[in-house]
Amino acid sequence: MFENFKRFETTLAGRPLVIETGKFAQLATSSVTVKYGETVILCNVTASDKPREGVDFFPLSVDFEEKLYSIGKIPGSFGRREGKPTDKAILTSRVIDRPIRPLFPKDMRNDVSIVCTVMSVDPECPPETTAMIGASAAIAISPIPWDGPISGVIVGYIDGEFVINPTAEQEKVSQMHVTVASTDSLVAMIEAGANEIPDDVMYDAIMLGHKVNQEIVEFIKNIVKEVGKEKFEFTSSDPDEDMFEAIKEFCIDDVKFALDTDDKRIRDERLKPVYEAVHAKFDEVYPENLADIEACLYKLQKYVVRRWLLDEGKRVDGRGINDIRPLDAQVGLLPRVHGSGLFTRGQTQALTIATLGHMSDAQLLDGIDGETSKRYMHHYNMPGYSVGDTKPNRGPGRREVGHGALAERALVPVLPSVEEFPYAIRLVSEILSSNGSTSQASICGSTLALMDAGVPIKAPVAGISCGLITEGDRFMTMVDIQGLEDFFGDMDFKVAGTKAGITAIQMDLKVHGLTPEIIKEALYKTHVARDYILDEVMTKCIAEPRAELSKYAPKMLSTIISVDKIGDVIGKQGKVIKELQETCNCEISIEEDGHVYVSAIDINDAKRAITMIETIANDPETGAIYKGKVTRLMSFGAFVEIAPGKEGLVHISHLDVKRTEKVEDVVQVGDEVIVKVLETDDQGRLNLSRREALIEIEGLVPENELPEKSERKPRRDNRRGPRR
Repeated sequence: MFENFKRFETTLAGRPLVIETGKFAQLATSSVTVKYGETVILCNVTASDKPREGVDFFPLSVDFEEKLYSIGKIPGSFGRREGKPTDKAILTSRVIDRPIRPLFPKDMRNDVSIVCTVMSVDPECPPETTAMIGASAAIAISPIPWDGPISGVIVGYIDGEFVINPTAEQEKVSQMHVTVASTDSLVAMIEAGANEIPDDVMYDAIMLGHKVNQEIVEFIKNIVKEVGKEKFEFTSSDPDEDMFEAIKEFCIDDVKFALDTDDKRIRDERLKPVYEAVHAKFDEVYPENLADIEACLYKLQKYVVRRWLLDEGKRVDGRGINDIRPLDAQVGLLPRVHGSGLFTRGQTQALTIATLGHMSDAQLLDGIDGETSKRYMHHYNMPGYSVGDTKPNRGPGRREVGHGALAERALVPVLPSVEEFPYAIRLVSEILSSNGSTSQASICGSTLALMDAGVPIKAPVAGISCGLITEGDRFMTMVDIQGLEDFFGDMDFKVAGTKAGITAIQMDLKVHGLTPEIIKEALYKTHVARDYILDEVMTKCIAEPRAELSKYAPKMLSTIISVDKIGDVIGKQGKVIKELQETCNCEISIEEDGHVYVSAIDINDAKRAITMIETIANDPETGAIYKGKVTRLMSFGAFVEIAPGKEGLVHISHLDVKRTEKVEDVVQVGDEVIVKVLETDDQGRLNLSRREALIEIEGLVPENELPEKSERKPRRDNRRGPRR
């Protein structure tokens, strides 16, 4: 039945890697099933027969579909179906997209769709890079024009040793998570999160990943030789070369003048009359190619910027190749939020707001990677006004999700542990103005906001980008690229880190890949630049985290109780924990492992709740003093509850420092009193003493210990004598 079925096998990091084709999805343009261990991904590629009309870009879509059946789990949504893609799925789609996209012809306009469906997950074999390899194989054997194949692996770093595709257990202790994609000769993509890793270690990790990738690329090439299809012809979207040369000759000097400014607004205003003049002259000459006129003007701007950079070392804003735009940093801009930081680099401006919350505010996750929640969330918003557009806000797109995740990854290594700082943390980066490198500005602004909020981060983090222009064997890099250099350049190499090392990398390319020399130069330049930003701007704005939290932030305390005591603290139908929260005006959450988190606006309320929780979970310590509430009166004493479910007797002889005739003379039901634990008897009953607590806390002296009248000092007579 499956006469076209083929199976190919190799090994990757000591685990079997199998690619099959000819069995599933036979109506797709191309389909493969890739199996890595017990991880199984179905990768389907389809392409349209004709180019899409009216677009000036290559319409490629990449979707990484997480199916919860792949881990034997039913979705937690109301409809019990997978809903919109998780952030992790979106990020994986972007990671697959980045190394694949530059290898398609830039002038092709046929729609291409890549769908990677996760059908089975082996925790020891990462589905992300498995899907990347599967997508590469599917495109490579298809009739779609493409300059692949590529391969991708993850590089970890444990005890000074690199690990390819670390297992789930190894990931927990790895000091880095670096995804490297490669062609047969170049590094095509880098995505990294790292725990302040030095540049040389990061470089070695990238090179190791590149070496392993080349073996898999050769494996895929052999598959192509056996089952690959002939590539189809397509209609090029490039404008006519004679048209471009005519427009270039007509207005190149005007374009150079328009671009030669450090102000994006001035540049846009200068370009308007150039566009009008070109259309006035050439619309009649090329009446059926008006869209191509616009394409020629874009191409001309790209030509000018690239020639300036490559031939003259000139940047549109007049900076030197390694110069950073003017910088500014401010904190504490918003009075009622928990922390805020504004970072400005040229005409790029990011305002980040930090919010601290109870651990119950942590985000719940429903994905395939086993992660169920996270306490630190970073959200990135880039509204239309930030670039002068009037587009309505439709919510975060893939770009916003990706930039937020990059900033999140950059800051995770410096955040305090839950034990040190038991808070959920949310950062929101609002991009107020965008002229390149907004994601890196958001990282800088986020560091400022965290420090302003009093989060005890280990070290401040800064982010910077490095650009690239290539022509044959020639290349040049420049630091802190602005919008035009990003649009018309070949690379956006983003690196974030502390003074000690790298915490995150994201590399976007428009060329097939990078040589080792370019990678090494980019790492060096970004290190020098981020050190400058940290020393000269950020730490001068705020040198260290604030010693105290905002008065509007919840005060958080935590403790650990025995797992078998969790039920006692919660109580039947939650009665005890509800009473604790009402009594102490606080919020309490209890983890399955016995961690208890208490938040309250008043730190004293939180402390009281912690004391009561520990009292419930542990036998009250003899000699300890508690504040309790009188619950019952008896002729022989009063019962006092020092915590829900923990009640003891204060004998009438221990109610006061003086002799007590009747219990009602000293306390009433509902009174709050301080008591000292005298003992816990053999039957587990508490014996308490208000008398001893008053003596210890307030320094009162028992009536029977007062000196006799004859021993008392005479009262000093301060009365005045008679008037004269």
